Amino acid sequence: MNEEQIRRRYRSYLRMERGLTANSVAAYEQDLDKLFAYCSQHSIDATQATYDDLQAFVYAQFDASSNSRSQARILSGVRSFYRFLLYHNYRDDDPSELLESPRREQHLPEVLTLEEVNRLVEAVDLSKDEGHRNRAILEMLYGSGLRVSELVGLQLSDMYREEGYLLVRGKGNKQRLVPISPEADKWFGYWLEDRSHLDIKPEFADIAFLNHYGRQLTRAMIFTIIRRLAETAGIHKTISPHTLRHSFATHLLQNGADLRIIQQLLGHESITTTELYTHMDIQDLRKAILKYHPANQ
Repeated sequence: MNEEQIRRRYRSYLRMERGLTANSVAAYEQDLDKLFAYCSQHSIDATQATYDDLQAFVYAQFDASSNSRSQARILSGVRSFYRFLLYHNYRDDDPSELLESPRREQHLPEVLTLEEVNRLVEAVDLSKDEGHRNRAILEMLYGSGLRVSELVGLQLSDMYREEGYLLVRGKGNKQRLVPISPEADKWFGYWLEDRSHLDIKPEFADIAFLNHYGRQLTRAMIFTIIRRLAETAGIHKTISPHTLRHSFATHLLQNGADLRIIQQLLGHESITTTELYTHMDIQDLRKAILKYHPANQ
């Protein structure tokens, strides 16, 4: 089987069997491009590469990039490709299983205080046509911890407002039920009234949040809305829609919510991802000790 056939079947495996998004598939294919280019340069059949071949490839990539996140990304792509070859009987071993991941730097995300969240919400100009919509967007991002992609893709048919839940379609099209707060539901009700006066394009009839042309909002537009509101509110942190998701999780943890519950609400596949917020909480404790303990005065 030639390279193009392998690539085509691998692409299908990522999309159909693993259920990855188009962006994730593209990222894995970029990793594969690097691997095939390296193997071609060194006269290696990529499908028959040995552990030593892959180790040399990984070292070459690490030399080219000192960013541990990029290194981990490449390793993930290599492992995915050889698992595909193994599972589909193109080879009977996985030469990538002993490759080690680099130690990743722990970068804690920016989080808003409750006072800053309130300022952001109050910065919405309710006299404007999009005022109720923007307020509802903020309430859902902060009140339900949605990803921006989940928000822009939210459908009216997935909203069970009487029961107080949203059916959220997350990464890999995985579904989860997330509570909608009374405050978010209230502002969404106001937005629905405004929405009913739009000239809505048929293909977007079930999309919850629309622009004034009756079309689906983009991720970029949500970013723009939040950054402008942050400027109006005098918040000088670098924030994005994801900042409200981080703030949602952090404030839940600080107020005693169980980590497993937060994991389910956020749609994290692994509890390890959610544990990031425990590190943030520990940092807050450390700051409090340094600031208020008499031994540090």
